[in-house]
Amino acid sequence: GRLGFFCCSPSRGPPPPRRAPPPPPRPPRGGGGGGAPPPPPTPVSAPRLLAYSREMAQALDLPASVVSSDEFARVFGGNALLDGMVPYAACYGGHQFGNWAGQLGDGRAISLGEVINRAGQRWELQLKGAGRTPYSRTADGRAVLRSSIREFLCSEAMHHLGVPTTRALSLVATGDTVVRDMFYNGNARGEPGAIVCRVAPSFVRFGNFEILAARDDRALLQQLVDFTIARDFPELHAAFDVNDPARLPAWFTEVCTRTATMIVHWMRVGFTHGVMNTDNMSILGLTIDYGPYGWVDNFDPDWTPNTTDSAEHRYAFAKQPAVALWNLMRLAEALAPIAVDTEALAAGVDAYRSVFNREYTAMMASKLGFPAWGEVELALATDLFNLMEQSEVDFTLLFQALARIDPVNPDVALLAAAGYSAERWQTRADAWSAWLAGYASQVLATGESPASRLERMRTTNPVYVLRNYLAQQAIDLAEAGDLSEVERLLELLRRPYGEQPGFERYAEKRPDWARERAGCSRLSCSS
Repeated sequence: GRLGFFCCSPSRGPPPPRRAPPPPPRPPRGGGGGGAPPPPPTPVSAPRLLAYSREMAQALDLPASVVSSDEFARVFGGNALLDGMVPYAACYGGHQFGNWAGQLGDGRAISLGEVINRAGQRWELQLKGAGRTPYSRTADGRAVLRSSIREFLCSEAMHHLGVPTTRALSLVATGDTVVRDMFYNGNARGEPGAIVCRVAPSFVRFGNFEILAARDDRALLQQLVDFTIARDFPELHAAFDVNDPARLPAWFTEVCTRTATMIVHWMRVGFTHGVMNTDNMSILGLTIDYGPYGWVDNFDPDWTPNTTDSAEHRYAFAKQPAVALWNLMRLAEALAPIAVDTEALAAGVDAYRSVFNREYTAMMASKLGFPAWGEVELALATDLFNLMEQSEVDFTLLFQALARIDPVNPDVALLAAAGYSAERWQTRADAWSAWLAGYASQVLATGESPASRLERMRTTNPVYVLRNYLAQQAIDLAEAGDLSEVERLLELLRRPYGEQPGFERYAEKRPDWARERAGCSRLSCSS
């Protein structure tokens, strides 16, 4: 069931169990810490709405007239609070690039509270870039327009791609200048500031549990687990008594399986997160914290969009499944002090491997247009990825071209058009022709109708993804005061699986000028 470099490798299990004392009576709540009042957003000079997600506004029962009001810009720009809003920032720890980083926390994110919509759904509203919090350390708690546009667009793009993700409600300009050194190379400059309101049922992350384990605060750790299960996993809360020793491992297994599903979706669309630290891993299996992310252009399993990771490539595209497993092991270690049976936690890790491998192979069968998966399909996929890497072929466009192949009369030129280098393609032209013949033969051997095959491929392989150069073009215009490209991308990415007349250029290969340009290929962790 494994598929080459995308498989999960085994790792050591969690540490031996330790008993926890009885939990305290109330669930924990974020705040300033040490008795300090909750941090309010820091007001800005001139809050102005730049863009918003109409789908997210509808989910929050916000009509367009409210979103377009001055009050909306003030609230989601950090200059006003509505009745009932109690801002807070969360404390957490995390493993960053494989090393324990100690206490971290919401250094530039401030939650305003939760909203229950008419459908009974609960949404937490969080401002990113709204000023200092108790966890900002020496930073200013602000965000620049370029990173805010990237997070705003990507949150919504991922949702419409069908990838589990946090969402974005609004993008608000602050009217203030924020100084940032984009590549940490001594070239700091002032940039326009902005605030994104991101939205999710919960922003609890692995690091929230890790920090409590590191402090050996078992009572609060147990309390946070109980709170999280009760609020965010109602089915598990109803199924298990609070004192049932099977409750914790059942919950951990659910976290593992949700994480596996999320990673399979990342691999399906060619998404690379770039900063898979444990403090950037959602307990709900949602994609969270859009920093130096990117979509694979020319297929390279070792590609990372993060300049900070340029030496080790720890968070490269093909390593994401194994990194997620490693991160889950760290969560298991954090939960071990309150687990009755750590072997049951190890079973959750095994569930990650099982679910990932099962869902990944099913996904790959769909990407390639096969109704089932076997040894022949595995060999074809392995050879295909090798050829794509060797020939510098575009990940997204190759699968679009594959869907247009007629297995009765396969035309290898369709695949060649997805290549970035005619010279590199030509040196492997015979191998491509042989591969395509084998692929077409297997497609015919399935006996499936062409319509069924095409439908499966079209619902699995997107036409449009938020390539870094497209986002950078929108940023360049927005910094000059033109938001038209932000709006155009937001509209385009609402329907990523169908061709849209007039938008053909957005489905093209990355242009050569964007190969090395700042923001168009790789980015730093700088906001």
